[in-house]
Amino acid sequence: MPKVVDHEDRKRRLAEAVWALTLQDGLEGVTLRKVAAEAGVSMGQVQHYHASREELVRDAVRRAVAALNARIEASIKAVAEEDGPPGAEVMLRECLYAMLARDEEGVRLLRLSVAVLGRAISDPEMAGVLGPGDGELLDFTAGLIAGARAERGAKAAGDPRIDADICWTVATGLGVDVALGMRTPAAAKGVLDHHLECVLGRG
Repeated sequence: MPKVVDHEDRKRRLAEAVWALTLQDGLEGVTLRKVAAEAGVSMGQVQHYHASREELVRDAVRRAVAALNARIEASIKAVAEEDGPPGAEVMLRECLYAMLARDEEGVRLLRLSVAVLGRAISDPEMAGVLGPGDGELLDFTAGLIAGARAERGAKAAGDPRIDADICWTVATGLGVDVALGMRTPAAAKGVLDHHLECVLGRG
C-alpha cells in the first residue's frame, strides 16, 4: 500500500526550519541546503515544494503571520469558553493583547517578523505579507471600539477606524519591544491599557 504523504505537514516543517535559521543567523543565513538539513529532508524535497529560496522564505513568513492571527482568534475563543460570549471591550483587549508576546511562542513569532523587516524594504511582495493593510481588520476593530464605548456609555469621539489603526500600531510596537527584551509583557500591557482607556473614555 503506497505511503500517504502529508504535504501540508512537510511545508509546515520547512517553514519551521526557516524560522529557526532566521532567528539563529538572520535571514541571510537561510539557504535551501540549510533548510533541508534543519528540517531533516533532502534538497529534492525542499525544491519539490519551493522553486526558489525567495518563495520558501515568503511562505515561511506568510505562515508566521497566519500563526499570529490564529493566536488572536484563540485568545477570544478561550475567553468565550471561560466566561461566555465576550463583550466588545473584552474582545478588543484580547485581540490587541495577543500582539504582546505574552509567551515563548509569541516572542518567537514577533522576533521573526523583526528579523525579516529589512527584506521588506526591497521586496514589495514581502512587505505585503508583513503588512497587508487589512481593511477588514480595521473595520472589525473600529466596530469593537464603537461597541466598547457604547458598553461604557461613553460619547463617540473621533473616527473609530483611525483609532483602530492607532491601536494596532501601538500594540505591534509594544510587542516588538517585548520580543527584543526592551519591555516586560506586564509593562507593555500597562501601556496598552492606558492607551485603551484614553481611546474608550468614560460614560
